[in-house]
Amino acid sequence: MVTVQSISEYDKEHSTVITIGTFDGVHMGHKRILQRLVKNAGTLKLKSMVLTFFPHPRMVLQEHAQIKLLNTLDEKMEILKNLELNYLIVHPFTKEFSRLSATDFVRDILVNSLSAKKIIIGYDHRFGRNRTADINDLTSFGSTLGFDVEEISAQEVDDMAVSSTKIRRALEGGDIQTANKYLGYNYMLTGTIKKGKGLGKQLGFPTANLHIKETYKLVPKNGVYVVKSKIKGQVVYGMMNIGYNPTVSGKERSIEIHFFDFEQDLYDRKIQIDILERLRDEHKFDSVEVLKDQLAQDRQVSLSLIDKTVGS
Repeated sequence: MVTVQSISEYDKEHSTVITIGTFDGVHMGHKRILQRLVKNAGTLKLKSMVLTFFPHPRMVLQEHAQIKLLNTLDEKMEILKNLELNYLIVHPFTKEFSRLSATDFVRDILVNSLSAKKIIIGYDHRFGRNRTADINDLTSFGSTLGFDVEEISAQEVDDMAVSSTKIRRALEGGDIQTANKYLGYNYMLTGTIKKGKGLGKQLGFPTANLHIKETYKLVPKNGVYVVKSKIKGQVVYGMMNIGYNPTVSGKERSIEIHFFDFEQDLYDRKIQIDILERLRDEHKFDSVEVLKDQLAQDRQVSLSLIDKTVGS
């Protein structure tokens, strides 16, 4: 897959089949659309292309909405890389871009710049200034400008029964199993390991503190989770706490991972954490000793769940 950082950078060498969207989460519903895109491109002997935008349009047009996304841009690009696409265009979304008329968007962007011969799009897709144009307008443009339109019907969308909004709600409620089922992969957090206060080490459970620079990334509900990561080619399991460490009067929300049977120095290393299960809410315990006992229990439950996962 070739990734291009702006529409203007595409070389127009190949005619394309395009789908357009934010693709936040790249979930099971998205993958069905993308598989259809790739199949169409193969049949028509064209190149498959996804046109997406960053920042997310709502981050630009609704600045105070504070939307949280399922994927960072790097995560989304990595997932899409594995779906046999030919091209990914990540175009910078700006207020100026949002003011393009439907005609300018279709003629100048899709046809003249991206060489679209076919567009696969949802029945409810809207585009152009103030999102006033719809799939009927797109079909009309196609008959004039020489491209076909394939509609993803309401029935097909309903059959998918999955959306980024549903996944966000599941994660905000701590329902990691539902989120992972809809995604078709484990929800991930990607960040850099930074030095913490060393409280975990004092408790006998040394932790790696994950710092996520992308403030728009959705972090699941506070609590304790079973996780895994791949570090230097080795799969490592552990448990993760998201929250404020109320037993020791923590003031800031943190993400701390205790890896099992792993003692390498991870400071300043960028790692991806896959979230497998949720164990419990974060609690304020009566004492540090009670907290240590609970962490020991969490470890045992985690190891038991991991054994079942690895063995299945």
